[in-house]
Amino acid sequence: MTDTFTAPCFAYNRHISHFSQEIDMRTVTSVEAQNRFGELIDSAQREPVTITRRGRPVAFVLSPEDMKELLAVREQRERVVSDFEAFFRSADARLKPEALDLSDSDVQRMVNELR
Repeated sequence: MTDTFTAPCFAYNRHISHFSQEIDMRTVTSVEAQNRFGELIDSAQREPVTITRRGRPVAFVLSPEDMKELLAVREQRERVVSDFEAFFRSADARLKPEALDLSDSDVQRMVNELR
């Protein structure tokens, strides 16, 4: 079976600014996605596909496995943030009352004195 979804009219976009790293991702226009939806879904099983409208990313199509990975990363990030916030709540609860009167410059001066 020929993969017609790799035809020259489909571009690759290496500059998706919302990601922390550059990712090679197939890019199609919304019109192309609509006209070749079956091929779009087949292609998304191999790699995520960016759908653009007027040159801007408007949607991503990805496989169920990729989605599970993204959701797992999101869940892990939420746990880490929750643990981080709990640590600081605990640290704040242990502060002595006089520590609350310190300004940022007082804290910075004290840190510099310890270096």
